[in-house]
Amino acid sequence: MQIHQNAEPSPADADITEIELGLVDIFLSLCRFEWQSGYQELATALFQAEIEFSLFCPSLLLSERSKIRLFEHFWNSDSPRVGEEGALGWSTWLEKEEENRLKIIKQETSHDDDKGGWTGWSEPVSKHKETDMNPEDVTENNMGVQELQEELEDEDINQEEDAEALLKQLGIDVDVGASSAVHDTSTWTRWSEVELSRDHSQWMPVHGKSDKASQDNGMPDGEADEQFLRVILFEDVSECLFSLSSEEARLSLVSQFIEFFGVEMSRWICTNSSRWTEKIFSLEVLPDSILQNLRRVHDILVKSQAISRSNSLEFLLDSIGDNSKRTAMMKFLRNAVLLCLAAFPHNYMLEEAALVAEELSITRTDSSTPSRALAKSLLKSDRQDVLLCGVYAQREAIYGNIGYARRVFDMALSSVEGLPVEFKSNASLLYFWYAQAELATGSASTEESSSRALHILCCLGSSMKYIPFKCKPSSVQLLKAHQGFKEKMKSVRLAWIRGVIDDSSVALTCSAALFEELTSGFIMGIQLLDEAFTMVLPERRSRSYNLEFLFYFYVRMLLRYPKDSSLSKIWESILQGLQIYPTSAELFNSLVETSHTYTTPNKMRLMFDDYCQRKPSVIVWLFALSFEISKGGSEHRIHGLFERALVNERLCKSVVLWRMYIAYEVNITCNPSAARRIFFRAIHACPWSKKLWLDGFQKLKSILTAKELSDLLEVMRDKELNLRTDVYEILLQD
Repeated sequence: MQIHQNAEPSPADADITEIELGLVDIFLSLCRFEWQSGYQELATALFQAEIEFSLFCPSLLLSERSKIRLFEHFWNSDSPRVGEEGALGWSTWLEKEEENRLKIIKQETSHDDDKGGWTGWSEPVSKHKETDMNPEDVTENNMGVQELQEELEDEDINQEEDAEALLKQLGIDVDVGASSAVHDTSTWTRWSEVELSRDHSQWMPVHGKSDKASQDNGMPDGEADEQFLRVILFEDVSECLFSLSSEEARLSLVSQFIEFFGVEMSRWICTNSSRWTEKIFSLEVLPDSILQNLRRVHDILVKSQAISRSNSLEFLLDSIGDNSKRTAMMKFLRNAVLLCLAAFPHNYMLEEAALVAEELSITRTDSSTPSRALAKSLLKSDRQDVLLCGVYAQREAIYGNIGYARRVFDMALSSVEGLPVEFKSNASLLYFWYAQAELATGSASTEESSSRALHILCCLGSSMKYIPFKCKPSSVQLLKAHQGFKEKMKSVRLAWIRGVIDDSSVALTCSAALFEELTSGFIMGIQLLDEAFTMVLPERRSRSYNLEFLFYFYVRMLLRYPKDSSLSKIWESILQGLQIYPTSAELFNSLVETSHTYTTPNKMRLMFDDYCQRKPSVIVWLFALSFEISKGGSEHRIHGLFERALVNERLCKSVVLWRMYIAYEVNITCNPSAARRIFFRAIHACPWSKKLWLDGFQKLKSILTAKELSDLLEVMRDKELNLRTDVYEILLQD
């Protein structure tokens, strides 16, 4: 049995691929809804089931119905599922099950062959036993049973009375409705903290058999009940299973699964994609990439003015960011990605995700890279995977181990010549990553880093065999590299005209621009990139994540030379980019950085108002709000931005904007009454978000009464949000 391989041609045509991509997007929406409603275990199980069903299906000729019946056998077994320790994948598990079955049959057959011969006579067992009893004894026994039952009933009544007395001592009158059981808001605050803590830890489903074993092993009743509630049966996931035949759809499923659980992948979709839009729109917390851009905006704006940190954006970003590093979740994700690499071998984006998850799952006090052991293990299993070397070397450079990174890069590039053609075609990515790492490092002097980067780019441009850096390239080597890049760029342009745009060609274009920047000045590098963009129609540019990355590279090159570049060129380029990619956080960050230096705040406000009106999105409003709060703008202006965003028919469903608005009123304006009104509007607009409801318990404890908090809990139950904690648990702790 074989799992789906990356090299297999997809049998689906373009229309079927689009349908399957749409199915994956709908599936992701369902998982987000379940997760945000508090059913984290179900969302996790849905991902596990669909990945096993689509990526690791046995290569048997089965109907869809038979396939589901076979999968039910796997799901109901105690075998580890994707992401769990020891998981093998459905296909491999079935192989081993078949091997074990055949082995048992063989053993039984050989055991039966050893038997034989006459075993002698045996006395038949009597069908009836003498069980006659004295009728008087039976009557006495019946009377004894009745007396025992009466005693047990009296004991139950006494226990009920004792329980009622105990509850009254706790201040709980069982004869009164549940809404009046808690009179102290601090109890509800503690309840919300416990509830959040359990949401944080109880996201992993429990196997049915392991739950039964835990009860047999004498686990306390409370813990056993929690385990039982976390069991996800096959019936819970069976209706959501669907097969995927196209490579793109299966990779989309895995990529969105990785980002769902908190590891951001290298750019794999364009910000104009509906998948990106839906992801941003459905956020409850902001991902690190957006948080970093917002914090960069804040740092730029506060440098030139004395703004109190109390008005800082940090209050809001901390309240809507996910600061928790879930070690167990990162281990789960690492295991899942490593298993998925069997279905997508040599996919450097998945390999990078596995290394990042490994880093987030380990706490290190020394300077070593946390993912070093995993990277070495992966490289031992496949020494031809040079892109994995490049990904690993970049991680070393990020952690400041540039010497280690250089050794890995040098080893990978030195071995490229002896590799098959399919591996050689990705060499430009390695060269580009290496050159970027050298230029970004601060451990060496700028001149040495530039010389090293120039040597790397010379080897790529001249197509000479790579040798580690010894000295600055000679003028002859530079000339050969210059001519080589010219020829290579001609081939790239021809390929782009035909619509063939991939990672390697974009990396080669960036490398050629870097070479021109280092040898002839950045103007020549910009000119080369401008020529490359002319080879692609605007419509294709707006859909390609590769070309979006290239445009970011273009803007960053301009921003590196603010004094030498004309303001009009920088400004025009950023505005052009926002026309093509109107929801790009990186371009809005560049816009604020440029406008802060060259334009007035009022002009920037007018621009944000224009974007908010013409192309409203969560990203636009986040940057508009960040600009005002960081600049110390008026409360009237900030309130106006929030209100304009949340009266939008679509944006009023954005949980992250509501949470930011509540946090602004609580932490910055210190107006809990206004925050209370906003909170009630928020839960009316987004009733599925459990995190939003719990914000009321935690942030509005000073303004909401115990009765209101109790009523909120009842409404949460009515909305069928998953509540893990009974308030009586909190009361019994006192």
